Amino acid sequence: MSAPGLDLPAAAEWLGIAVFALSGALKAARKHMDPFGFSLLATVTGIGGGTLRDVLLGLPVFWIKDPSDLLVCIGVGIAVFAAGSLWPGFVGAVTRQRLLLWADAVGLSIFAVIGASRALLAGAHPFTAIVLGTLTASFGGIIRDILAGDAPLVLHREIYVTAAFAGAAGFTALVLLGLPPLVASGTGIACAFTLRALALLRNWSLPAFS
Repeated sequence: MSAPGLDLPAAAEWLGIAVFALSGALKAARKHMDPFGFSLLATVTGIGGGTLRDVLLGLPVFWIKDPSDLLVCIGVGIAVFAAGSLWPGFVGAVTRQRLLLWADAVGLSIFAVIGASRALLAGAHPFTAIVLGTLTASFGGIIRDILAGDAPLVLHREIYVTAAFAGAAGFTALVLLGLPPLVASGTGIACAFTLRALALLRNWSLPAFS
């Protein structure tokens, strides 16, 4: 399937990368890492999902020729480290954890749609595009949590991957119905973020095996 005109504005991807990088840097703050650790977690979180997407689609990895996304990630990591060094306490640990979760929710929502969009542009089947959107949204966070020594959020009972899948599926369905790409992308992002936000605010989770 070819889907010309689906490529989203670069600003949308930069926003997604920046907030995902912020979640990685906040994780580094929780673990009391050095500047390299901040930069590393910010970078793998920001570009990890998109890298996996491009590899699976057989496309040139997006940050190889243009390192601007890498610089955004590193800049966010260093900025958070500097803020913590200049501002003793750098807000409380509980507040940092909440910021991490909300930054992750924003990045998850944006990347679910971007991943599905790039897959459709590459000619992927619609269902494959939904799966790749979900992977794009969740893989960076998986790497972040593993490197930090924590259980990945995707393994928690709370709704996480489901939100990414819903956003990617909503976007793809609206595109197939012929809606303008910006309307479809906005709806998909809103769908994913709303579901993830409700899970955070109301402690929603999927039933566990017993």
